[in-house]
Amino acid sequence: MRQAQVLLVDDDADLRASTIQALDLAELTSVGVADAASALDRITAGFAGVVITDIRMPDMDGMTLMNRIHEVDSDIPVILITGHGDVPLAVRAMREGAHDFIEKPFSGAQLSSITARALEFRALVLENRRLRAVAGQADDLEARLVGRSDAMVALRRDMRTIGPSDADVLIVGETGTGKEVVARALHDLSPRAERPFIAIACSALPETLIESELFGHEAGAFPGAIRARMGKFDHARGGTILLDDIGAMPVAVQGKLLRVLQDRVITPLGSNVEHELDLRFIATSRTRLEDEVSAGRFRADLFYLLNVVNLRVPALSERLEDIPALFNRLLHEACLRHRLPARVAPAALLADLSRMAWPGNVRELRNTAERYALGLTQERDTAPGTMSGQSLAQQMAAHERRVLTNALIRHRGMLKPVYESLGLSRKALYDKMRRYGLEKGSFQHEPASDPAERVEIDTSVRPDG
Repeated sequence: MRQAQVLLVDDDADLRASTIQALDLAELTSVGVADAASALDRITAGFAGVVITDIRMPDMDGMTLMNRIHEVDSDIPVILITGHGDVPLAVRAMREGAHDFIEKPFSGAQLSSITARALEFRALVLENRRLRAVAGQADDLEARLVGRSDAMVALRRDMRTIGPSDADVLIVGETGTGKEVVARALHDLSPRAERPFIAIACSALPETLIESELFGHEAGAFPGAIRARMGKFDHARGGTILLDDIGAMPVAVQGKLLRVLQDRVITPLGSNVEHELDLRFIATSRTRLEDEVSAGRFRADLFYLLNVVNLRVPALSERLEDIPALFNRLLHEACLRHRLPARVAPAALLADLSRMAWPGNVRELRNTAERYALGLTQERDTAPGTMSGQSLAQQMAAHERRVLTNALIRHRGMLKPVYESLGLSRKALYDKMRRYGLEKGSFQHEPASDPAERVEIDTSVRPDG
């Protein structure tokens, strides 16, 4: 069994150091990080420890972090550190899934006692999962990658073989099929499971900054480089790097990546000192890299280096028989996320869903489950192709409502990124939400802290076509 670990999240360096010291004195293995994003890099469904987090932090607070952790694994214990005025918030957090909370100032013995009990709880959860797997029930991998189709059974079999190795892997599949889920599962199956898993979206990195982001830089390496910065490759030492959508990486950077993969060394910008790396690389691609090589957009030598171990994630259209079980699983997760009563989709709806093409694959099915859990879609309207008898205006209104709903789900009810991503003014978004009876509170875990984004929605107004 993996060594249990306490992950401490606190932006106060002094408090972080003293708390780690107290845990070490209690013989509890602990590691500290300064922000929620760094904590999430270490969280997987197989995480064997517990998380202790301050409830008040910049960028992402402890409550939001807890919810994000429980999206990965709802049984990971999260202990919240609160100030005196945060006790009511902590009580609310307990109702929403926090394992426990402790109020500042606290003694090391008090925290160690709470943490030890949480570790015992986590160990029991993981042991029960192991026993279920031995008894022939669905194991953790089958819970993450739902499906009994031949394609999914073969994929999980290959993953169990490849995961414990240290081989680099290329994962190919259409957009939304779950390539990152496969990558995270491979990491969890490996001896590197307790080390960082860093996902890098190659298509989202600015070309002018991509080398600095990946390799790091020294102070003065370029205008604006005031201080040295560790790159993501250095940050992930001992763990796994996911190069998501590697086909979008600029050709000039591909050459530098080739050397990293071959020699496992990097040289930060502005430095002549090589850093040795202990990393596993997993790359994903939504396009055939062979075609990108033929078109001159991807280096052939890099492709051959990556293509030693290749996993293909099947499209949802290739495993329609998996949709009923997968939809009910996604529906269960959506109900947990929004603290709603559990629901099971009726057989007629599952039959309709199983006849659809799903070009957006599992991601599109997840959005449908999210809307269904929130009660934003009537059962008869869940699937496209069920609008016969509606006027063109009614069909257009239904489509616009779906687009708005998807954007609100994606941005967790934060209105500014929604109206910016859809090219709307704030007033136009508010008007459309009123028209379609959409409430931002249905899409977020906490009320918005920005007063400018508070809006009263008249749910009595419905689309009239």
